[in-house]
Amino acid sequence: MSTAEETVEYATEHAPRLRWAQHAPEVYKAMIRLDTAARQGLDPKLYELVRIRASQINRCAFCLDMHTKDALAAGESVERIVQLSAWEESRHFYTGKELAAIELTEAITVLTDGFVPDEVYDRAAKHFEEAELAQLIAAITVINAWNRFGVTTRMTPGHYQPGQYK
Repeated sequence: MSTAEETVEYATEHAPRLRWAQHAPEVYKAMIRLDTAARQGLDPKLYELVRIRASQINRCAFCLDMHTKDALAAGESVERIVQLSAWEESRHFYTGKELAAIELTEAITVLTDGFVPDEVYDRAAKHFEEAELAQLIAAITVINAWNRFGVTTRMTPGHYQPGQYK
């Protein structure tokens, strides 16, 4: 006989390989400053969508946990966050400006061809003033750096609280 209070056994949580911020505190502080500078002038929801999409591509579980929670705290909808991994089939959930930012995020994050295609850049340039586009490129670059720290050191997801590191 089963009960509603059965215990579910989840897999064991992995420990991080290295607490890199403790061992490289000046790099961590510089990354925080860079992150703060990169977000200036960007819509908070757009900023989080970009961070989530890059983190999905890079498979950074820690960053996905963090930025999903931050996006929800910024007023983003669960539906748009869920659809983000399939944005090409779910274009109707996003504005033209958001789609251009998401597409640019993918192009910058996956540089397998060695460049960002002109058509992707041009679409983004049509939706963003030059200063805002520069900030967007900076934000995408910074989240990719964070993802590399998170994935390489296997930072553990699930414990972040919205705004914890701000």
